[in-house]
Amino acid sequence: MTLVVKTVLAVDDSRSMRLVLRVALSGQGFAVAEAEDGLAALEWLSANEQPDLMITDINMPRMDGFGLVEAVRAQDRHNAMPILMLSTESSEDKKQRAREAGANGYLVKPFDPARLATAIQSVAP
Repeated sequence: MTLVVKTVLAVDDSRSMRLVLRVALSGQGFAVAEAEDGLAALEWLSANEQPDLMITDINMPRMDGFGLVEAVRAQDRHNAMPILMLSTESSEDKKQRAREAGANGYLVKPFDPARLATAIQSVAP
């Protein structure tokens, strides 16, 4: 039985990218929560129910996506949550670093909403 992702936490310092994610994800039936950087995401996670999935950018102020993924993986409460990295960075170095930090998948911006949906389904338990 496949779990349908219901809530996605979208973490990106770009307001326009958060809007693009919200539109793409809500159009596929997902509820979308948003945070503008890694620290805001950690604050959101400590104050709310765990989302079914987190999608995070890499390059953000205060705490980048790598730091966020590592911090989430260090917490018992959220360490099994599926995490996708979404970035303009497409190098194998960045993808490898994302895997080492604990990300379950990696997408390059700009993304196709259908590919995003497929990636979500592939990492959702």
